[in-house]
Amino acid sequence: MEYLDSLVLLVSVYVVSLVSPGPNFIIVTNTSMTVSRAAGLFAGLGLAIASLTWAVMAMAGLGFLLTHFDWLHTTLQVVGALYLIWLGLKMIRGAAKPLKTTGPTEVTWRSAMRRAYVVSMTNPKSKAFFGSIFALVIPTHAPVWLYCVIALTCFLLSALWYCGLAFFFSNRRVSAGFLRFKAGIERVMGAALILIGGRLLWAR
Repeated sequence: MEYLDSLVLLVSVYVVSLVSPGPNFIIVTNTSMTVSRAAGLFAGLGLAIASLTWAVMAMAGLGFLLTHFDWLHTTLQVVGALYLIWLGLKMIRGAAKPLKTTGPTEVTWRSAMRRAYVVSMTNPKSKAFFGSIFALVIPTHAPVWLYCVIALTCFLLSALWYCGLAFFFSNRRVSAGFLRFKAGIERVMGAALILIGGRLLWAR
């Protein structure tokens, strides 16, 4: 399949970025631990919808620009690769820091979903990722069906991951277990991002 390599690379990079702790991770785990499992699930759904929104916005804007300006494609490719390396280094440096959460609050399912959506849409990490990663892995003249597959993939992966987190972190034993291994997990994920960013720079 002509675009199989691009899809495989996209999924691998997106999954690593998706599971790396950040504002989105904190909002869904915090909601699950301090409010309820149901609220955490709706927060996860809100993050998945935000991922879909980001994917559509990024592809709609970048698709035209990258088709007409090859230099922009190259620039974004380098910037995106450097961003992945920077994010990995940042994760490794902050691996030993405790996860900050807020106190318990009463949150309805609507507000949980809305809050998570806003967190993702205003998250600089999301903007940098979707503004660069698509330039790294999507061919310049990609067909419309590929964009649709990518948008749906981003939504489904995001929904599975964040809703899965809501299930797990609503269990107090699981939450305590993660906190014990947080430093090691973040170091491994940071190293993975650095390796992927380096590979993309080398392949350029």
